[in-house]
This record gives sequence, structure tokens and C-alpha cells, in this order.
Amino acid sequence: MSVPKAKQYILDYEQLGFGMFVHWGLYSQLGGGEWIYHMKHMKMHDYAKLKDSFTAEDFDADKLVLTAKSAGCRYITLTTRHHEGFSLYDTCGLSDFDAPHSPAGRDLVREFVEACRIHDVVPFFYHTTVDWYNKDFDENFDRYLEYLRKSVEILCKNYGKIGGLWFDGNWSKPGADWKEKELYATIRKYQPETMIINNTGISNQGAVGEAEIDAVTFEQDNPVPMNREGMSKYLAVEMCQTVNNHWGIGNYDIDYKSPGELIKNLCGCRRAGANYLLNIGPEGQGRVNLYQQQLLSLMGRWMECFGEAVYDGRPYPSVCAGKSFALKSVAGKYLYLFIYDLGIRGDSNVTPDGEFSGNLAFGNINDIVKSVEWMDNGESLDFVQKNDMLCVNFTGYEYGKSLIVRVAKAEIE
Repeated sequence: MSVPKAKQYILDYEQLGFGMFVHWGLYSQLGGGEWIYHMKHMKMHDYAKLKDSFTAEDFDADKLVLTAKSAGCRYITLTTRHHEGFSLYDTCGLSDFDAPHSPAGRDLVREFVEACRIHDVVPFFYHTTVDWYNKDFDENFDRYLEYLRKSVEILCKNYGKIGGLWFDGNWSKPGADWKEKELYATIRKYQPETMIINNTGISNQGAVGEAEIDAVTFEQDNPVPMNREGMSKYLAVEMCQTVNNHWGIGNYDIDYKSPGELIKNLCGCRRAGANYLLNIGPEGQGRVNLYQQQLLSLMGRWMECFGEAVYDGRPYPSVCAGKSFALKSVAGKYLYLFIYDLGIRGDSNVTPDGEFSGNLAFGNINDIVKSVEWMDNGESLDFVQKNDMLCVNFTGYEYGKSLIVRVAKAEIE
């Protein structure tokens, strides 16, 4: 069976590689996560009053986008409306439960898109399909779906070309007719080459959805390589993950992942051919806290060294002992060798491994290797190739450096 040919906009999406997810809404003022309304069994009459204190005075779209770009993110997915029903964009008369009708008095999505354009980052829109605010969701579902369709139409018409729409919530009514064809037809009318993604949730990772959907999702879990043989359409893969344990900010969630863990997760995604969408949660009025900024900054240092391999590398059927693996460039000119658990070269009194060097073999290398060098410093590496076996002497880090996962670039014929 053959693999279907990928549409160019899907290939372009895969080339983005690494994105930033941003969960921000009224819930952020409470600092208890994005599901706090549901988890605390709050009354919507009381919860909706958070709109009256939503000033967005600390929201700076330029800073947000530059924070993502400095981390190496090529796209940002912003929650234009989450399950609480409050919209960060101008709903153009559909509702007054939106940012322009709050003390913020601004279309925050427009500011976000304009900043993305300036800084060459691709804007994506998250949009809930669940709505705790709109009574029609429970009382008149067909009317609610038309409200949802018109809301999405506004996003498709009023903000220029976008990278994609990211839906979330169909898991709330698994047996319902969500009229996805009508919704996606509206998107294609205005945005024919935008990614359509509909999150299948934690309990249904990697599930293939309606025919217009362009990617499968893995929420908070490592993706697996997709076997596309015999599929009717080429689908991309994306993993989304939080920096701690909540999507919206949790003031007392201090269980942040380490930079090393995040870097390994990014590498694992690319090994599986998946994009990595890493989430942050700004504070109530839009400020990104310093710890999240620092995490992204450290990832950016790593991406400065190895970003080429992340963006350009695609799965390659080599085998290697341990965690290390290889990717191949889109143009077929290079292999990228991702090496784990290197030691530090130095004096044995201060470095556990002393003078470290590691001979590591890769099997199933079906390309002729001409040279191998570390991407972070250009140091040439000795290697021997026999048939489909490549053995490289991977030198350890010089003292003062440790990059979690180090990548070597091999030029091939």
C-alpha cells in the first residue's frame, strides 16, 4: 500500500516543528487552572463577573511573540475562546462576553496576529467547541452549533491568513452530531490552506477524525510514529504539553518540568515525526511569569545550536543502542544524529566521566557518509562506515557545557 501525497500546507506545518501554546482567559485571574469553573462547581452568574475585572493591562503581544521566538518556536496557538465561553476577539455582535466589552476594551486576538506578522511567527487559533457560558450548548444544540460556526467565521474572515484552527471539546458529547462538515466548509471558504486540528483528548490519543482534519493529536503524552500506508489522506502529528500540570496558570502549581525534560520531549516528538506544542499560562492580566520566561529562554539556547535539526529533520529508519537516534534532512543531504547521555571532558576530580569519548554505532544507515561534526561548535568527529553500519567517536562536552541532547550533522552523498 502506498503513502498518500501530502498537501503543501501540511508539509509547511511539519517544517514549523516547534510551537508555543498559550492558555489565557478569565480563569487566569483566579490562578487555579483553566477548568476552575467546572472543578469548583461555580455558578456562571458569579463566574462571569470576572469579565468586569479583566483589564489585560499586562498583555503585550510583542513581548509574548518575542518570548516564543526566542525559544525557537515558529508558531503560536492562542486560546481565542476557551470552555468558559469568553472570547479574546471581537465577536461582532454575536455576544458581549468578549474582551472588547470588558475593561480591556481591545481586540486582543488582533494585537496577537499583528505581532506575529511583525516578528515572522505563524498565528494559530485555538477555539473551544464546549461552551459553559452559552445556555444553548445544553438547551438548543443546533442553535449553539450555528453560533459556533459564525464565531469561527469571524476568525477566518477578519484576521488575514492564519496557520490553523485548533478545536477542543467534541469529547464532551461523543454521540452528538457536531456538524463538522459545515464548520470545516466555512473554514475552507476563507482559509483553504489552513491546518484544521481537532483535539481527540487524553483518552483517545492519535485518533483519526473527520476527512477535513489535517493532524492527529497527542495530549500530554509521547506521540508514536504514524503509519500512513493505505490512508486516504496524509496527516501530520502534534503533541501538546504543559510546562507544569495545568494549561491555564496555577499559582500553586510549582511542579514545572525541567529544561532537560522539555528538550528531550521536543526531540522525542521530532523522532516520531510530530510537532511539539508547548503550553504556557499567562497571569490574570496577561503577563508571562519569569519562571516560564526562563524555561523558554533556556530552550532557546539549545535551539540556537540545534534548531536546524529540529526543523529540517524527518524520521529515518536507523537503529542505535539506547536513546540516541537519527533524522534525515528534507532535501536528503544530511543526517542529524541526536546523542544522549554524553559526559563532560575534564579532570576526573570534578567530572564523573573524566576524559570522555563515546564510540556509538548506528545501523540501517543506507546513505554514504562524507563527514560528521558537532553542530554546536563545528568539531569534526572520527567515524567508520561499513555497509549499513556507521560508528562515530562522539567526543564529550568541553568543560563548562552540557546540552542534554547533543546533535551531530553528517553530510551524505
